[in-house]
Amino acid sequence: MRPAACSWGLGLLLAAAQLSRQQPPQQRPAFTCGGILSGESGFIGSEGFPGVYPPNSKCTWKITVPEGKVVVLSFRYIDLESDNLCRYDFVDVYNGHANGQRLGRFCGTFKPGALVANGNKMLVQMISDANTAGNGFIAMFSAAEPHERGDQYCGGRLDKPSGSFKTPNWPDRDYPAGVTCSWHIVAPKNQVIELKFEKFDVERDNYCRYDFVAVFNGGEINDAKRIGKYCGDSPPAPIISERNELLIQFLSDLSLTADGFIGHYKFRAKKLPTTTAPATTTPPATATLKPTVALCQQKCRRNGTLESNYCSSNFVITGTVITAVTRGGSLHATISIINVYKEGNLAIQQAGKNMSAKIIVVCKQCPLIKRGLNYIIMGQLEEDGRGKVLPNNFIMSFKTKNQKILNILKNKRC
Repeated sequence: MRPAACSWGLGLLLAAAQLSRQQPPQQRPAFTCGGILSGESGFIGSEGFPGVYPPNSKCTWKITVPEGKVVVLSFRYIDLESDNLCRYDFVDVYNGHANGQRLGRFCGTFKPGALVANGNKMLVQMISDANTAGNGFIAMFSAAEPHERGDQYCGGRLDKPSGSFKTPNWPDRDYPAGVTCSWHIVAPKNQVIELKFEKFDVERDNYCRYDFVAVFNGGEINDAKRIGKYCGDSPPAPIISERNELLIQFLSDLSLTADGFIGHYKFRAKKLPTTTAPATTTPPATATLKPTVALCQQKCRRNGTLESNYCSSNFVITGTVITAVTRGGSLHATISIINVYKEGNLAIQQAGKNMSAKIIVVCKQCPLIKRGLNYIIMGQLEEDGRGKVLPNNFIMSFKTKNQKILNILKNKRC
């Protein structure tokens, strides 16, 4: 069973007690907004910690450990305004002091595992908006040997033409709890990266909220560029990068663990666009944003089946329509999520145990959805993560009997 939310109050007391033990009364730090720190180890914390952090602030800490070592950052406590995409109050951690790879963005109350820089410098930045909620964070930095491999160290830069990456302890025993790993794969400019998982076993959850692997196009953790988020015991389908960089993030929380995974990558030539393709093609469904007359006068008739529409859809969810507002010929709806079967980069909001997503039915009458009813919704996605449903997308009333086929489809490789 996972710890109750109230355990974070105990976590704050433990963090403060540990800091008190490690710092004599006359040396206990008064945490300010940012700073420059150096040495073998030390603490950083949000302004005024353990008091509530101030609004509308941007604080930057530059950490340097001795030459030849790497920086290891371990969060002892974190309590920031919670948001699924960490858009409001958050802590960013970067390699180096300027223009470095982002190792992670954190908010809410989930404490990540140890973060390891590639060198002896790390930058930590905390940003808060006008509305704050929480006691902030405290973290300890320390110096470690650059190639040390223990339960909490993993990740790094991979730039050879082929290679492998795996969870700590693989294959001898389960991966440890409280780990954050980031592998940054960089190919030459004219090549792309092909990624395959050979074995895969990560704690299962319908929304991959606890332990997960996330893969991103580019060199930083950015939800707009996320290719997928994976957990469970079915290996993800092979992945090919858009350009010459991929970032793989593995995160385990402080509870259950599993066997872990091993994956392989290789560089390959980027395919050039063919010149023999027809000059005129039908634009994909995702290109249509406005409820045009030609689009919305189509007969509103559902085509195909759950199975035939699954792979062509960017996202597949079941949920209850809790709001439905007409704007400019389209219907803007908020869906209280029952289950997610295919997420893509769908922007999912979480408040406690309740999860929701916003979708736009481009033509308000087709397909027709009504507030208070349950639906299976298959649709497309905008770059900002909004769900979009066109007349040719598949929506149907959700019944309990549909659950079995949806669970089968969830493991289907498209």
